Amino acid sequence: MTTKHIKGVGAAPGLSIGHAVWWRKVSPHVEEQSVTDTDEEIKRLAASVAEAKEQITQLRETTRKRMGEEEAGIFDAHLAFLEDPAYIGEMENRIRDVKKNATFICQQVTEELSQMMASLEDEYMKARADDIRDVGERLLLLLTGVKPFDPSLLQPGSIVVAKELVPSDTAQFPKGIAGMVTARGSKTAHAAIMARTLGIPAVLGLSDSIEEIRNGDTVIMNGHEGTITVNPSPEAEEKARLAIQQQQALREEALGKADQDAFTANGDRIQVFANIGSLKDVQTALDHKAEGVGLFRTEFLYLENDHWPTEEEQYETYKKVLDSFGDKPVVIRTLDIGGDKDLPYADLPEEENPFLGHRAIRFCLANPDIFKVQLRALLRASIHGNLWIMLPMVENVAEIRKAKDLLTQCRQELSSEGVTTGEVQIGIMVEIPAAALIADRLAKEVDFMSIGTNDLTQYTLAADRGNEHVAHLYDPVHPAVLQLVRLTCDAARKEGIVAGMCGELAGDPEMTEILIGLGLQELSMSAGTIPEVKENIRKVQSDQARIQADRVLEMESAEEVRQWVANSPTS
Repeated sequence: MTTKHIKGVGAAPGLSIGHAVWWRKVSPHVEEQSVTDTDEEIKRLAASVAEAKEQITQLRETTRKRMGEEEAGIFDAHLAFLEDPAYIGEMENRIRDVKKNATFICQQVTEELSQMMASLEDEYMKARADDIRDVGERLLLLLTGVKPFDPSLLQPGSIVVAKELVPSDTAQFPKGIAGMVTARGSKTAHAAIMARTLGIPAVLGLSDSIEEIRNGDTVIMNGHEGTITVNPSPEAEEKARLAIQQQQALREEALGKADQDAFTANGDRIQVFANIGSLKDVQTALDHKAEGVGLFRTEFLYLENDHWPTEEEQYETYKKVLDSFGDKPVVIRTLDIGGDKDLPYADLPEEENPFLGHRAIRFCLANPDIFKVQLRALLRASIHGNLWIMLPMVENVAEIRKAKDLLTQCRQELSSEGVTTGEVQIGIMVEIPAAALIADRLAKEVDFMSIGTNDLTQYTLAADRGNEHVAHLYDPVHPAVLQLVRLTCDAARKEGIVAGMCGELAGDPEMTEILIGLGLQELSMSAGTIPEVKENIRKVQSDQARIQADRVLEMESAEEVRQWVANSPTS
């Protein structure tokens, strides 16, 4: 067999070898038919909608248990579409009006709505086009009774090959999958994010070249470089297997040393924390020797409830996570919610661009009764550990002062009630370019600053991280983003406070040296990458790291930065 080399986009790191298994989407045959009993067709549609809700709800719960609340939240948009009058309601109205079968109407409305969303200028709405197609495909399969691809056919060691994989596909991967390869998609696609969470190497964006891969082909894939080798020579296959064994040995060695503090080669202490999305992530963080929590997302308390979570409910959760980490720092981010997340019990207005809207600290300050419940719970829990409270999406000094005033009010209220509270550190998440540009003023108001590179990148580069059409523009190593990181670190150092990073960039092992060179003292990431990043920290010479950081800040593009870092002898 002829060996083939294919280049795609490296979307999830790792070297793997396995046998190709095509995941081919089943497309049910849809015919346009006239109906006389429209009520019966609407009932048939309603039954399929109900079954789809049940399936997606179960898939969401499975994903939450396996990957965490953030990844599971992807399916909230799917459930919302099944309640949307502009989608399901339109199907019902059209069945009555044109007297056509539910299957044809479902396909028609789904295509129209997805095409309309994809054509909008708003990038958030464009990304929802993929969600509506995913939901529509599920409904069509239920309406026609056609069985979808069975994920149980994927055996350990399989490399999944598909035209496109959506979150509901990736979430069903059984354990032991060796990798995933797709024709479409980007490193910021939801499916790619899930692959990284699961530790599955991924190469996306192969376009028509993917047809060169056949079922059963032996495939070597490099998820970092974005390369595919189909039917390699015996020598190349053996070389890859040895490299994989070496990688595994290095991972095991790093894990064995992960409980040791991370110092650079010349003795600078760098703290390595874990990002967690719910209490279920705590044990994973401890298993990977996290030195604390750099980002505890509290949204799950609100998203998993049918009511605003009470002070007592929140207190019990915060107490548990603080107890788990003892005297180690636990950074708990206050509520980051707004028009982009659906809370059935809340009257949240729909916004044209929710990521630039009434969310996070803006929502909390506008709703002090809701915010104070959380602050009181946090203060009560503070006696159980080392609590750091982080305010998200801060843009100006006034927001910090207002939040601190509310915190003082809550402390005074609790004191008058005879409730003991502990000391807390107050910090902000730097994720808006404006915050980085005035970091010198914000730093005077807080005890720490943590950079959220996910939002900071998309706001700085005007590139939606979930939109595959601009995915090539979204890269947190862009010199403009790194310059904002430097500004924040400089401001923190001047005021003698901690500068950390809790965005996805913090867990990129290739960038560890540059991040230290920019001045970061704390890195927080998905728990699985902690051992490798700690090992990389120990190799860094701080003085050399600063020189390297200065060099990349002078570069012209993210591509130039990544190429230079990859080829640098010190990386």
